[in-house]
Amino acid sequence: MDASRFDLLKTPRLLAARARDDDFGTLVRLHEDPEVMATLGGVPPDGARRTREFLDRMLEHWDLHGYGLYMLRTPTGAFVGRVGLRHVYVGGCAELEIMYALARAHWNQGYATEAAVRLRDLALVELRQPSVVAFTLPTNFASRRVMEKTGLHYEADIVWHDRVHVLYRQRRPES
Repeated sequence: MDASRFDLLKTPRLLAARARDDDFGTLVRLHEDPEVMATLGGVPPDGARRTREFLDRMLEHWDLHGYGLYMLRTPTGAFVGRVGLRHVYVGGCAELEIMYALARAHWNQGYATEAAVRLRDLALVELRQPSVVAFTLPTNFASRRVMEKTGLHYEADIVWHDRVHVLYRQRRPES
């Protein structure tokens, strides 16, 4: 696979560019917002260190797979959030996860769904993966709506980082 093939993804209103090491400061600011982090399970202690570890894992993911974490922006360059595809183990099973976290200023504008649909298509159509998942806390109704609008369906409750989450999945259509 061409290593740069998926470096930039486009949607009608957004640009998703491959995350780089110099995105660290932007990610720290996103991860320091307690309302954003509440949707992801809470602000961890030593958030800058945790963000560094997260970014390092995501950069390594790019090296291994040729896709991963994207920084989401408007065409004018305004930072919207972080989105991506990553390989994770859930309940002992290897899965490909759609992930997204948007800055509060960009909530309720359809951006998460728009990005998630593009990532779903990347996974199922371009990468020909058998399925894609997303998961969230049961009380994160906004994220659950994004998953449903993206075409994913509730499958099961799971435990992720010692907390119950709801897992949604979409399978690639048989051809």
